[in-house]
Amino acid sequence: MKTAIISGTFDPITIGHMDIITRAADMFGSVVIAVSANSEKKCFLPDEGRTEAVAESVKHIPNVKVMQVNGLLAEFCKQFNNPVIVRGARSGSEFDYERSLFIINKGLGTPETVILPAESGMDHISSTYVRELIKYGKPLDEVVPQAAIKVINKYKKA
Repeated sequence: MKTAIISGTFDPITIGHMDIITRAADMFGSVVIAVSANSEKKCFLPDEGRTEAVAESVKHIPNVKVMQVNGLLAEFCKQFNNPVIVRGARSGSEFDYERSLFIINKGLGTPETVILPAESGMDHISSTYVRELIKYGKPLDEVVPQAAIKVINKYKKA
């Protein structure tokens, strides 16, 4: 049985992320959502808030678990038997970016990577877009899982 590893900062998780997670859960026996820090990004939500929002959003999917990652994805993957990295791509430029990450990660000893294209109508949804909506107090119902909205609101008030 292969374990799909879906990594990202999930700042915050979007319905696009959920689409990739749900599709991976249908294809693989086990899915691990690896919530990671990114030294290049200043996150809206702290590590624990991002992890909580993802965990709340996926708790209804029995073969999905959520873990925090500190360090390289290549090292994280080594703790799983028969892993595969699953990534999503909304556009050709994102596919090119994911392909370059695949080459880098492969050099570090990571498993194979599967890149899933975004479903039609979700290619404009990004965490950056969602953070802008949050900044200006706009509704999130169409772009963020309901469970994550509750977590986001908790951290907005903190």
